[in-house]
Order: sequence, then structure tokens, then C-alpha cells
Amino acid sequence: MKKKRKWTAILLCLGLFASMATGCGSSEPSETKNVVASEKPEVSGDETTNDATEEAKDSSNEAVTIEKQVLVNQDDIVITASEYTTDAIWGDGIKLLIENNSDKNVTVSTNALIVNNYMISDIFVAEVAAGKKSNETMYLSSTTLEAAGIDSVGQVEIYFHVYDSASYEDIINTDVVTIQTSKYANMDTTSNDAGTELYNEGGIRIVGKTVDENSIWGTAILLYMENTSGTNVGIQCTNMSINGFMMTPYFSCNVYDGKKSINEITIMSNELEENGIESIDEVELQFNIFDVNTFETIADSDPITFSAK
Repeated sequence: MKKKRKWTAILLCLGLFASMATGCGSSEPSETKNVVASEKPEVSGDETTNDATEEAKDSSNEAVTIEKQVLVNQDDIVITASEYTTDAIWGDGIKLLIENNSDKNVTVSTNALIVNNYMISDIFVAEVAAGKKSNETMYLSSTTLEAAGIDSVGQVEIYFHVYDSASYEDIINTDVVTIQTSKYANMDTTSNDAGTELYNEGGIRIVGKTVDENSIWGTAILLYMENTSGTNVGIQCTNMSINGFMMTPYFSCNVYDGKKSINEITIMSNELEENGIESIDEVELQFNIFDVNTFETIADSDPITFSAK
């Protein structure tokens, strides 16, 4: 079931990239509105400035580099990070050499990818035949980096997932492996959390930032999330309505303990059109928070209402 969801997410992401590349989606300029909720305080964001942040800005034009390092050496699978790269189309990435010394064809993907303490979307999948090697590049989502306000990558944390390509049986699920770049010492760790606080309980904090009514698929509600609960959690939303009409929200986000995430709730344009909704006036939803390992519910929020202005 986990693998099916992984492949579904990959196909959706590939479709998104294809749409972006061909200019699909709304031709109207993207104008975002701010999330406004009368019962929750607005927050201005972490404006803390330190010497490291200033130094990071001063050195922002320098190329990012990493040291060559073995990330995984287990069960006849060796993964080596060889170089940090920047592509004009795909953005920043890490070049990997994957060596499959086993007698099985394997697929290498990730359970989680984290940059500067932000969970990052990834579509990294590499299949390597038995006894073969493969040079691959793990790209870091430029869209997610931009949304999180990450101008310079200082640290990349990866949880690798390796499984049998034929049977889909797990071979390796690594603990976190960490790559520190040449920018690590001056890494900016400020939080891009300006917006309206929607939820803050049990170490889980969710801030509504903006509503984009002209996103590629329809309407996108941008959220900032942080987790200090001591548990790796997943966050989904349920019972969503817009202007009083029930909607299907496309949103599921994992936020590991001590990490942050910027992610969107997507509402498809055809569903809005079917209900005659031309402007997002009032949104109501509930958040479901669960343990990503056991899938047991940790909390269901009360209904939360906000508007976009």
C-alpha cells in the first residue's frame, strides 16, 4: 500500500512537471490572497537575524560543493554521493553512484528528503539491475526550496528506501544519512512562518499563508507546518468546504520530528466550477494528525474556519 501511494505521488509529480514545461494551466497571472482567520492570531514570521545569516547572504554567489562520501553500504548495496550539481531546468541536485552487488534487481527511492530542516518533495526513483552500477541525480525540488525561503542549501538529510524490483519486498530502510555542503556553517535556519496560525497543539503547529486561485490544478492553499512533538507525523485534512460547498482536498504531508514543511492543499478547478465558485470567500476544514509508522491517529482538530483576502 505504501509503495502504491509512492508511485501515485510520483506520477502526479511527473504530470505536474509536464504541465509546467508545456505551459499548461491557467493563463491568468497568479495573484495570491492572504489567509485570514478571526479566531487565530496572525504571526509575522521569524525575523531573527544572526551573524551566520548575514554571512550566508554575503557568500550566496559561491558555488555549493560537497565532499565525496559513502552514504549507504549495506546488503550489497552501495550508494555514494559524488558531487553537488545545478541544472538550468531541474535546479539543484546531488549526483549519486549506486552499486548493486546483489543478485536481485533493486529500486532505490527515499522515504524522506530534508533540506535545511524542511521536508522537501522528491520524485527520486532509480532501478539498478543485479551486478550493475548507475549514475543518478537526486534533484531537490526548486519549487519547495523557494516556498521555504531556502536560497542556499547547507544540509541534506536522506532516508533511503531500497526494495526488490520484482517482489516489492523491502531490502533496506536506512536511518537518516546526512550531507553537509560547503554552505553548512552559514546555513540560514529562520522559519518562513508568516501568516495566520490555524492550529497549535501537542507540538504540531500549522500556519495558513496564502490562497492562490490560479494555480495549475485549480486553487492552492499554502501552509507552513512544524513538528516538535517527538514523533514523526503525517498531516491530512478532512471535511473541507469552500463557501459552504463540500470539496475534495488533495493534501497529505509528512513532517518528521524537529522538522518543518511548506506544502499546499489543492482543490481541483473542475470541482470549483461545478459548484459555481469563482472566489474563495470562506474555507472550513479539519486536520487529521497521525503517526507515520503506525498510522494511528494522534489528533483530529476541531473545525477551523478562515477566509482569503
